[in-house]
Amino acid sequence: MDIFGLPRFGLLVPPENPVAEPEFMQLLGSEMNVYTTRFPVTPEFTLETMEMYNKVLPEVLATFGQLRLDAVVVACNASHYLLNPAGDREFLAELSERFGFPVRSSSQAILDLLSAIGTGRLTLVTPYAPWLTDISRSFWEQAGLTVNQIIVTPAGEEPRDEDEHYNPYLVTTKTILDRVRAAKLPEDETVLFTGTGMATLTAVAELAREEDRRTLLTSNAASAWWARRTAGVTDGEGTHPLIRRLGKLAAR
Repeated sequence: MDIFGLPRFGLLVPPENPVAEPEFMQLLGSEMNVYTTRFPVTPEFTLETMEMYNKVLPEVLATFGQLRLDAVVVACNASHYLLNPAGDREFLAELSERFGFPVRSSSQAILDLLSAIGTGRLTLVTPYAPWLTDISRSFWEQAGLTVNQIIVTPAGEEPRDEDEHYNPYLVTTKTILDRVRAAKLPEDETVLFTGTGMATLTAVAELAREEDRRTLLTSNAASAWWARRTAGVTDGEGTHPLIRRLGKLAAR
């Protein structure tokens, strides 16, 4: 197989995100080539960091140079929450026209997938601190979605409600499974695991085996689904099970 003839996927991520590339490599498999670039480094992740990401996004996109790309995802929900759904769409449409390739934020890819599935209600699984969880919920509600419930997944092996630490990059599979199982969600619920830096594939695979009727979405899976569809990649024998499952739901 000529790997250089495959569709090209561009990925933008925060500098410390350890999850995006490994998960996208699994979700896209051998059907797309992945090229990445990163946002500037800041001492800590704050509201100002999110605002800066949006400000410098055109400069970061420009680091791809003349590389021809078939689809690009900005894998940072948080910064795009600040733009609100309509503002985010407008900003990304402008960037797509300027650079000559389709650009989506992970948040817009999620909305695309939810629209294709026909889902208007969801449970939000969030690794964010309360202030960012509130911003996240507001974004989804502004998009016309109903958030039935919020499940918080703090960092650490044994997080405690009274002393929880929040860092998407340090959330364990055990914490995700424990919190989601404890919520006793309806069997037909749509569950969105937000945050491109929260490792979710192992937990989602386990939960899918336990309850086949739930619709399980992640930021990275929605972005991979959008990228494959945009680049004209069709599902085949080697397609990741989560992508294949989402594709079937979107095609109904």
